[in-house]
Amino acid sequence: MHSFSSSGLPGGGLDGELAIPVSVLNRAVSTMLERSFPLTWVAGEVSNFTRAASGHWYFSIKDAQAQMRCVMFRGRAQYAEFTPREGDKIEVRALVTMYEPRGELQLNVEAVRRTGVGRLYEAFLRLKTQLEAEGLFAAERKRALPTHPRAIGIVTSLQAAALRDVLTTLARRAPHVAVIVYPAPVQGAGAGDKLAAMVRQANARREVDVLIVCRGGGSIEDLWAFNEEVLARAIAASDLPVVSGVGHETDVTIADFAADVRAPTPTGAAELVSPQRTVLLRELDQRVAALARGFGRLMERRAQQLDWLARRLVSPAERLRRQRVHLEQLQARLAAAGGRPVRDARARFAVVRLRWQRWRPDLAAERAALTGYARRLDVALARLAERQEAKLGTLCARLEVLSPQRTLERGYAALLDGETGRAIRSPSAVKPARRYTVHLAQGAADVSFADVQPRLTDGF
Repeated sequence: MHSFSSSGLPGGGLDGELAIPVSVLNRAVSTMLERSFPLTWVAGEVSNFTRAASGHWYFSIKDAQAQMRCVMFRGRAQYAEFTPREGDKIEVRALVTMYEPRGELQLNVEAVRRTGVGRLYEAFLRLKTQLEAEGLFAAERKRALPTHPRAIGIVTSLQAAALRDVLTTLARRAPHVAVIVYPAPVQGAGAGDKLAAMVRQANARREVDVLIVCRGGGSIEDLWAFNEEVLARAIAASDLPVVSGVGHETDVTIADFAADVRAPTPTGAAELVSPQRTVLLRELDQRVAALARGFGRLMERRAQQLDWLARRLVSPAERLRRQRVHLEQLQARLAAAGGRPVRDARARFAVVRLRWQRWRPDLAAERAALTGYARRLDVALARLAERQEAKLGTLCARLEVLSPQRTLERGYAALLDGETGRAIRSPSAVKPARRYTVHLAQGAADVSFADVQPRLTDGF
């Protein structure tokens, strides 16, 4: 048994020199570290980075004078925006603790960011939230890109590799479309203001139908000109549709949100705004062929209509002859129609008369049948009365045999309880000094018994 003080360490024994277990010491040191050092950001260079099969990250961060072991558990690592690599300059938000089994000091990492990116990213989020609240990114503000632009404007640096990619793509896909470049620096001090000025100048000159704002990939610091508020507001206020093609597909800037369409790369932006010349020519050929087929079918229909009209065209004499024949036919139909109602009425009268004769009743036959039914009914009633009288006589005889009066006339008597009126069937039910009624064949009498001696018999 060990005694412990309020600090969590074992207390002294009788001699004050009781040994402390290593696990207890490490646990006390770990608790003290966690209480003494709150969550804080620590900067350094990544070293010995390992991703375990469990998904946990194990690595060290170091500077010129020291290093510290770090662990980032899977529940936190899966939300990290990037995976650190050997030599990366990063900042970790961590809790100072100790890995008790080995007694090693380590940082329990909860978040990771690239060095210097944290402040820029926070500024990016603040500006994005502000402009989004103002409605600059609303979907209803977005404009559709022109299907067949006559000229395409490009806002970028003349030295940018992205410009060569865009020009190459446009020359390949739409060599017939004019391209105007509005040069402006894409990074460095004042780059955002100059890019915004070029966007406004393109809108003022009205030389193009769509505008590309682009540059190649780079770090967040390199792309920061496209995260400036002045450029975002210039793009949102543009009357020309704007396509943003900044950096690589994973790079996202404020300009992407303000633009009408975001392309993953500058080359993708060029593909979005330029109709492919070969596709247009093929579509033109198809439409020309469809127009020729439609014109041919129209001519065929007109020729067929002309033939039909020619067949309908006849001489006046032939037309008068046809009208005369038609008039004679109408006259014959009129004469036939005048006698038709009389014939139809006679036919209907004949049908009605035939039906009346078929259904007219024969009074003599019906009267003879009724007389026969009456005789049969009289005979049946007489026979029924005879049967009922015979049945009634039988029942009366049976009733006479079963009549209680006949039983009394044969010398029997019925003894009833004077109070309840119930028949007495057992000698044990007869009680002395109790009133009873005796029914005989010629009347009844009230009696009582002074003494009763029950006697069992098997009959008379």
